[in-house]
Amino acid sequence: MLRRRHLLCCGAAAAAGLFSALAAEAGPFRNPCGHPAPPIDGVDPDWLERIWEGIDPAQLWDVHAHLIGTGDSGSGCWIAPSLSQWWHPVEVARKHAILNGACVDAAAVASRGVDRAYVRRLTALADAFPAGARWLLFAFDEAVDDTGARRPDWTTFHVPDAYARAVAAERPDRFAWVASIHPHREDALARLDRAIAGGALAIKWLPSSMAIDLRDVRLRPFYDRLAASRLPLIVHCGEEHAVPGAGRQDLGNPLLLREPLRHGVRVIAAHCASLGQAMDLDQPRPRPAQAFDLFARLMDEPAWRGLLLGDVSAMFQFNRRPEVWRTVLRRQDWHERLLHGSDYPLPGVLPLVRLPQLVRAGVLDEAHVAPLGALRNHHPLMFDLALKRLARWQGDRLGATVFATARHFPLPAPRQ
Repeated sequence: MLRRRHLLCCGAAAAAGLFSALAAEAGPFRNPCGHPAPPIDGVDPDWLERIWEGIDPAQLWDVHAHLIGTGDSGSGCWIAPSLSQWWHPVEVARKHAILNGACVDAAAVASRGVDRAYVRRLTALADAFPAGARWLLFAFDEAVDDTGARRPDWTTFHVPDAYARAVAAERPDRFAWVASIHPHREDALARLDRAIAGGALAIKWLPSSMAIDLRDVRLRPFYDRLAASRLPLIVHCGEEHAVPGAGRQDLGNPLLLREPLRHGVRVIAAHCASLGQAMDLDQPRPRPAQAFDLFARLMDEPAWRGLLLGDVSAMFQFNRRPEVWRTVLRRQDWHERLLHGSDYPLPGVLPLVRLPQLVRAGVLDEAHVAPLGALRNHHPLMFDLALKRLARWQGDRLGATVFATARHFPLPAPRQ
């Protein structure tokens, strides 16, 4: 027992050291949650206005925004117990960082007001954008095993489709919703039909966390229905660390996207598979390769040019390689197929984006560091947009088409 306590204390100390190191490199650790409406101290209104040059706000749909909740409003959301257990110090630290990034404070937790506080802050951030800008809010299904049984022990957090739909319905001028349906559920096709009828604009999977093998032949009817509906399938590719879930990193291999693509499904590779490694299954003897390089291979295969897209959410976080940043900026031929997304609430987790690191990599002008830092303290979503607009590599930047994302989604079906 004493040994166990010693190890737990060491784990807590290691977690504290990790986050202290992050804070030291990236500046203040906690999101100060300033008021998002301009004027903002330290941000020149003319500088901010230039961020919008060439962008039609009505076409700016953030295609990667998370809902998270504890279910304290009756939403049906839940978070894995390990994220609140002191003997899982890294998990607890992750939960606190994410809630702080969303400006859900201790008072909201204590008063069982997490669900409402999360949506209230997101709505305030959205309303500080020009009229027309919208966010696609993700549901997130539970992990399910091969028999169709729920696996809460493999699930980091859960957001029901009904909740995502209800939040979007409260503010349709700002929000739309994305369903998440595990294809091994017995009623998966019926759920998919309900999502389509209910106005969902896409389906979201995180295969490594949800335990979904895209090659499984049992998924073919699901793919066929998706292809017929023209709803995109948003798939997390590359390594995943924030939502470990089932822990099947092998299922995040970008090359596995070929299976839904072969069935005519439009696929959005979340984050452009920009983190970590995956096995190069195209080799006679598969060996590890950068996941982003495998994504690039798919993007350059002519067969998928009308089907494969990528979102640029989380692209400029500190754990991406500079070559990823430079390639995305340089590959102007990709930009028609890249989509703006924020991965909210992560832009509010301050240590994840290290502006001095981007300056050293040559993709950000040092003159932008101070106004970007001031903007992030008040409006992390606007900060995320501004950073993507300001990033440059040898004169190349993300084209305006990256921020004209509405055109990639079908009009929602009439609500029933």
